[in-house]
Amino acid sequence: MRQNKTYHLVSLGCSKNTVDSDSIAQLLNTSGYEGLEQAAKADVIIVNTCGFIGPARDESIDTLRDLAKHKKKNQQLIAAGCLSQLWGPKLAETVPGLDGVIGTRRWMDIVEFIDQVRGRAKPAPMYHLPDEAVTVGDDERGAGRVAVQGVSAYLKIADGCRRPCAFCTIPTIKGTMKSRPREAILHEAQMLAAGGLRELILIAQDLTDYASDRGERDGLATLVNDITLAAPSLDWVRLMYAYPGAVTDKLIEVMATNEKVVKYLDIPLQHGHPDTLRRMRRPSNIDWVYRTLEKMRSAIPELCVRTTFIVGYPGETDAEFDGLMKFVDDMQFDRVGVFTYSFEANTPSGALPDQVPEDVKNARRDALMSRQQQISLRRNQRLVGKTMMTLIEGSNDGLTVGRTYRDAPEVDGLVIIEGDIPAGRMTPVKITGAMEYDLTGVATG
Repeated sequence: MRQNKTYHLVSLGCSKNTVDSDSIAQLLNTSGYEGLEQAAKADVIIVNTCGFIGPARDESIDTLRDLAKHKKKNQQLIAAGCLSQLWGPKLAETVPGLDGVIGTRRWMDIVEFIDQVRGRAKPAPMYHLPDEAVTVGDDERGAGRVAVQGVSAYLKIADGCRRPCAFCTIPTIKGTMKSRPREAILHEAQMLAAGGLRELILIAQDLTDYASDRGERDGLATLVNDITLAAPSLDWVRLMYAYPGAVTDKLIEVMATNEKVVKYLDIPLQHGHPDTLRRMRRPSNIDWVYRTLEKMRSAIPELCVRTTFIVGYPGETDAEFDGLMKFVDDMQFDRVGVFTYSFEANTPSGALPDQVPEDVKNARRDALMSRQQQISLRRNQRLVGKTMMTLIEGSNDGLTVGRTYRDAPEVDGLVIIEGDIPAGRMTPVKITGAMEYDLTGVATG
């Protein structure tokens, strides 16, 4: 007899959300639920929403509305994740047909919550939005905090954030930063390595804040070394989401001397003009960025630096934007992402005067991306003729795509290689051509 315990899970947003979705799926699977690829056939449909900025919220709402529109009589539609935590009951008012809303603070209660929704006496939405922010460590119910993609995996080492950024809703959604136990992280790294994993990507809202809640100063540097010792078969350990001002000399030393740690740092700076950064409540000591990157590039000549910027922040003048353009010219970043400011009413930035018109935001984004494309092309052209180890992602019709250490999955470029090479291999590739984002090459091994 059919057990009526099937689910379909939609994951929206960033890699951190992907990890949360995989953890939810693990808890459901161990409780007797079966995951299905088709929403129409599932008893329960779960959408792990994103609520970080306006476009992400719009995508979450559109996805929920579409699923609610096609929902069958006995199906249950559950909204989980960031937008659920941010909006609460407002989300059910916005999406008629929603059966349950569970936030980020107690995602590990998903099985019990779904059982309550399915057993309710009245067909009214139910909510699970406690203030208690137990997101990591203490009560993960045995769920791994990883998301595997081929022979790469994201591993979440902390959740929440204690930084005061004026434009960000993460502290409201996730609560303050809390580090996961080192033992749990090392165990998961060992399990992934034993399964043939090539690349481990460490993620958190603020990676460099790891273990500060336990009084440790260089917790990230120590953890990275411990991971490479505990799981020596890993080829690459990659660091994402470093906070400006928190890159210590110890971390630089680990990146420079530990061959398993890729020479790549993602450090979202958000702007390059001190006045804008002060309004953002971000570190505004631009001299620190110049000094630190000079120090890092001296210690790690092959270092690849990725950053992100927000243009059109309230009060951003032409002079401030020109300062950002000069900063990008000076720093010669390898990888840059540019976003237009998204108005967030429930953040301090929402109350700021001098909101920038949308057409100005878009023009500034395009101008900055155009400038960065020129820089990226020049930096990629320096690689032509070099042979670089490349992690193969897949192949089709005589062409293979892979990534060098300079490319994080989903956000950076690819190497396009002649011939068919099996996915998952680490292959030496001679670079034969360069574009703004991608490279071309020929396998030499």
